[in-house]
Amino acid sequence: MEKPEHLTLQPTADGSYTFFSSVFGESFHSQFGAKQEAELKFVEPLNLRQRAQQSPLFLLDICYGLGYNSAAALTAIRETNPDCKIELIALELDETVPKSAIAHHLLDSYPAEIVELLAQFSTTHSFKSDRLQAKLLLGDARITLQQVRSSEFKADAIFLDPFSPPVCPQLWTVEFLSLVAQCLKPDGKLATYSCSATVRSALLAAGLTIGSTSPVGRRTPGTVAGFSAALPPLSTSELEHLQTRAAVPYRDPELNDNAESIIQRRYQEQQSSSLEPTSQWKKRHRVRAGSE
Repeated sequence: MEKPEHLTLQPTADGSYTFFSSVFGESFHSQFGAKQEAELKFVEPLNLRQRAQQSPLFLLDICYGLGYNSAAALTAIRETNPDCKIELIALELDETVPKSAIAHHLLDSYPAEIVELLAQFSTTHSFKSDRLQAKLLLGDARITLQQVRSSEFKADAIFLDPFSPPVCPQLWTVEFLSLVAQCLKPDGKLATYSCSATVRSALLAAGLTIGSTSPVGRRTPGTVAGFSAALPPLSTSELEHLQTRAAVPYRDPELNDNAESIIQRRYQEQQSSSLEPTSQWKKRHRVRAGSE
């Protein structure tokens, strides 16, 4: 298929390719490497190789995109325990993105078996074998996630990978992340690339505990969350960040507001907040903008 006009192919440092979205004004991955990001930001923090010893394993991929996170997860699990049964639910807004990733062979460095099943997945939106049951739900994740919750699906591992909070605040709100938390098992884990204070405070408001993951391709770390307290601790700087106005979370009470409304609501709340101005925290820790 022809690549949609809003997607531009971009190479990354590890030899893999990603897309730049003109709709969101961002790339799907950093220049560090699409494949390495999937491994280091999601597979490793979620301990998928260790968890592969149990069967079945339930995965929730929020913002499936090009399919790297699911491809990396399925590969890691199969390499560790070929007999592990997996149930995967993936959410994606734009059907053309996973199709374009397959058409341009972006996942071809993964095992042929994985690429073939994800190729079918991107077209038929489902896949079923004796070891894998997978569904791709298309549309606004605020709606499709409610379907997942209603089905009583509970994930061992959740990949939270939307575009950044400033351009896609709809999927970083207290209300949306509360829905996400309701789809996580008591001993399950969630991982995201973001260390934004607004994201972390929303995860806390959703009833989760949070930890810090190693930086990948940037100075700032990612975040891992769950109901268990056994997570890598936050640094003093990170803890203090959560006491600044940067930590005022996005809110979307009816789960249907547009990005502009959500951003404006947060801005108004920040203006009346008694929390420390984020600029003071940045001066104290000499932190560059971007982690808010």
